[in-house]
Amino acid sequence: MNEKVYWIALSSVQGIGPARFAALLERFGSAEAVWTEPVERLAMAKLDKRTLNNLLRARSEIDPETRWLRLQRSGVTSLTWDDSTYPHLLRQTDSAPPVLYVDGTLNESDQLAVAIVGTRRASSYGREIAHQLATELAQNGITVVSGLALGIDTIAHSAALKAGGRTLSVLGSGVDQIYPTQNRRLAETIRGQGAIISEYWLGTRPEAMNFPPRNRIISGLSQAVIIVEAGQRSGALITATFAAEQGREVFAIPGSILHPGSMGCNQLIQQGATPLLSIDDVLDQLQIDRMREATIVRQ
Repeated sequence: MNEKVYWIALSSVQGIGPARFAALLERFGSAEAVWTEPVERLAMAKLDKRTLNNLLRARSEIDPETRWLRLQRSGVTSLTWDDSTYPHLLRQTDSAPPVLYVDGTLNESDQLAVAIVGTRRASSYGREIAHQLATELAQNGITVVSGLALGIDTIAHSAALKAGGRTLSVLGSGVDQIYPTQNRRLAETIRGQGAIISEYWLGTRPEAMNFPPRNRIISGLSQAVIIVEAGQRSGALITATFAAEQGREVFAIPGSILHPGSMGCNQLIQQGATPLLSIDDVLDQLQIDRMREATIVRQ
């Protein structure tokens, strides 16, 4: 079996995130070695008891070859840190998933990407802004990244597609478990003009705990993140936090101080996010023309 088979199996173990995965690779030399090492040697790898037990349980329950065959039949692509096609921007972050599952296509132009995220309970103002921004980004050849949630995410994906652009959707479930179910048709369209992406194995249900971590992938795939509307507890603010940690530019749409849906954005601006007044703010800040030329040269 090839080494990627073991990457897929090992990345499924709860408690083995990017940092621990990298440490295990460094210690044992390969994912296959980690998967097949005797318990005594694994115990010397400074794994906490729970993670070690999770790994041992996974080794008894998961057949790597069976998983690999299921993935091949599904038509879904797997990308690891070792693959040249693994998204370059994301790979540069400390929290890049060891394995990404991609249903659709990624191409070089997707390195010129901007995320648009926001509340599920979008106002007419937020909906109009999200639609306009996604349309203009797509018209400028910029891939729109979001999370397929209802509200702002859905509008951003749909507007980018309608404008003939590319869009990437990052899920908190397996790529074969579209959530919310209302967006199954939208997901089909995205597969044709971009990709559905996840770090979770096929069949993984959309558990609440999966969504905050997936936000680091949304920001990691993007040159910048735009928060359109967000309440004080919106998940979009988690994406903004990840973006700042990853050195991405964070833009926020200013709104009425009387509207709850604008409180998160206004607070982000107060904390240093760039207020976005037009698409030119994004294009100028990121020097999009220069980035586009660099992408063309790489192609």
